[in-house]
Amino acid sequence: MDRKSYPSDVSDDEWAFVAPYLTLMREDAPQRDHPLREVFNGLRYIVRTGMQWRMMPNDLPPWYTVYQQTRRWFKAGVFEDIVRDLRMLMREIVGRTPQPRAAILDSRTLQSTPESGGRAGYDGHKRRKGSKVHLAVDTLGQLLAVLVTPANEQDRAQVGALIEQVQQATGESVEVAFVDQGYTGDQPAADAQAQGVRLEVVKLPTAKHGFVLLPRRWVVERSFAWMARFRRLARDYERLSETLVGLHLVAFTILMAYRFVTFMVQSA
Repeated sequence: MDRKSYPSDVSDDEWAFVAPYLTLMREDAPQRDHPLREVFNGLRYIVRTGMQWRMMPNDLPPWYTVYQQTRRWFKAGVFEDIVRDLRMLMREIVGRTPQPRAAILDSRTLQSTPESGGRAGYDGHKRRKGSKVHLAVDTLGQLLAVLVTPANEQDRAQVGALIEQVQQATGESVEVAFVDQGYTGDQPAADAQAQGVRLEVVKLPTAKHGFVLLPRRWVVERSFAWMARFRRLARDYERLSETLVGLHLVAFTILMAYRFVTFMVQSA
């Protein structure tokens, strides 16, 4: 790399871990015009800074090269694989079973933009037009599943699809899912039970004063806070909901790879 590095660039140790997943063809393939690591750095730059594709810095590969390769990575499911393997490794490092038995579900609403407005909905509770990002995380806050819907879709209506993704990602190891009161009702409980999962609603105390830290529920809120570090995820800038899902997977890949490498270096 003969340029000045950006704070978003992948480190040598992180690249050593993710490179085998991202290498869909040989590094010396005749159709490759740019180093794969630099293409990945371009994607990381976009997700971190919130920059438009066409405003990629000139010292990184051209925007269309990074965009096209990103689409190939999304189609191949490489970031799902990275997140899955990192989650299992990190759980074993802290003494947990490789696959979780509990999950936490929640959603957040992202403001729409002209690019995403065609598939946006109006969230009356948040008073915002946009998309809802539904997350399922384990008890460490690591990603299990992500789903994007218009903001007017109810959280409880997504339980079946979200938990189905969770069970596929974990080999059907999850037995209980903790949720807030927005998931109350017989239908979401039945949808979860159909996937072999018990839905447990964590309710607010009857008398509360100010901020209350709810058991289990705070974990997924922290995961949403982690996503706030990635400016591309501050709003829904994507024409396709699949792209927004993919960029959340990229963000978790960046976070989890950094933590894994940091732990391994400190343990060495």
